Order: sequence, then C-alpha cells, then structure tokens
Amino acid sequence: MGRKKIQIKTIMDERNRQVTFQKRRFGLMKKAMELSVLCDCQIGLIIFNSNNKLVQYSSHDMDSILLRY
Repeated sequence: MGRKKIQIKTIMDERNRQVTFQKRRFGLMKKAMELSVLCDCQIGLIIFNSNNKLVQYSSHDMDSILLRY
C-alpha cells in the first residue's frame, strides 16, 4: 500500500504543523548528511522555524562554508 499524496499548503493546526516540521527537518538533515558523505561535498543547512528558532547542520565548519558563499 502506497502513501497518500498530500496537497502542499500551510498546515493550520499548530500541533500538526510542529510535528510535520520536526519529521521533515530530520529527513532533510539526514539527506544532507548522506549527500555530504556520498559525494564528499561540504553542506551547510540553516533553518528558522515559525518561532524564529535556529536549526543548523553542517558537514564541516559552518563559518568556513558561509565565508565561501
């Protein structure tokens, strides 16, 4: 049985929005880590949630990655 396709729009329920954010944030960070290992590249990921809380992932030093940008 496959997964149900969802419509991409803002989730109105605050609790569901936070749960979805946590799950997708973890998935995105896992994909970034896998990409950095498999392709030997430097990745810097910066996320601000709706409460302006910072979440970041970097495969190397975040400052050196940002200075290159």
